[in-house]
Amino acid sequence: MAKRELPKHVYRQSNGIYFQRRGWPSQKFQNEFGTAEFWTEYAGILSQKDAPRKVVARNFGALIDHYRKSPRYKNLKPRTGLDYDKYLDFFREIMGEANPAKMQRKDVIRLRDANAEKAYFANYSLRVLRVLMEHCVDLGWRETNPARGVPEIKTAKTEREPWPRELLDVYRAHCALGTRERLVMELCVGTGQRIGDVLTMRWSNIENGAVWVRQSKTSKELWVPILPELQAALDVASRHSVYILTNEQGTNRWSYRGASAAVRKVREQIGAVAYDIHSWRYNAACELLEAGCGDDLIAAVTGQSPAMVQHYTKKVRQRVRAVQAQRMRTELGRS
Repeated sequence: MAKRELPKHVYRQSNGIYFQRRGWPSQKFQNEFGTAEFWTEYAGILSQKDAPRKVVARNFGALIDHYRKSPRYKNLKPRTGLDYDKYLDFFREIMGEANPAKMQRKDVIRLRDANAEKAYFANYSLRVLRVLMEHCVDLGWRETNPARGVPEIKTAKTEREPWPRELLDVYRAHCALGTRERLVMELCVGTGQRIGDVLTMRWSNIENGAVWVRQSKTSKELWVPILPELQAALDVASRHSVYILTNEQGTNRWSYRGASAAVRKVREQIGAVAYDIHSWRYNAACELLEAGCGDDLIAAVTGQSPAMVQHYTKKVRQRVRAVQAQRMRTELGRS
């Protein structure tokens, strides 16, 4: 389709046809060129010529604002949205006035490498930038995504493991019943759920000696019986809010950042920095395996897929199977 075939102010981009005119916001056509619907859409845009228009500066600040209003951002899980916000604010701070249309692959690599000493930050910022620049392409501000295909920094991956049982005992001794730090641990270990789902648990979710869970990531509904250790923590917990875990004022649920910071402080005090909040979900799966539960029973509590059950329990599973194998080997030698 040549430009001369298109009407005035209409341009073809790699991902569609756009109305682009100085002083007017760029708009992507929703209908195929040449159809009656296209001409109706075109006429509708031109009819707005007398309406007040806001001229949008095509800088990263404007791009971030537009992205935050888009379905692509609004459909993120709440926890993911909070994570993205950290990097979006970072981009606004360092290049808010820069033109995203002029960003090149070498600029993306330079930004990644500038944070190479903080590999997690560098890699996550690259992922968010890749999404942001894809949105830039969708707006018609540029034709290609310079962040696409840029590799992340390779790091030595450390496998997460469950807290050793003796370290959990130290944590319990350090955090008395009635504290939020103790309650969040008992909820995570006792129910086997992600921290995000634990923080949204309400008192009304407790029913017939169990807690109802609707997992935010999978939308699975689970009914998980309450263990004695968790029940003891719940019995002494404050009930001034609809949420089980609340902020210091007791008026709203405890935020992820607040819970993470509080637990990290305890981890530093008891020498458990190598084990984080998510490791408690590993504890739940591994304790169920050690109790003799099959993968289906483990999944009934944690809500995990068969593959994830295998992943979370693989180290403990190897030890359990090795003990069984050596026992059988010993019995064979005695026969």
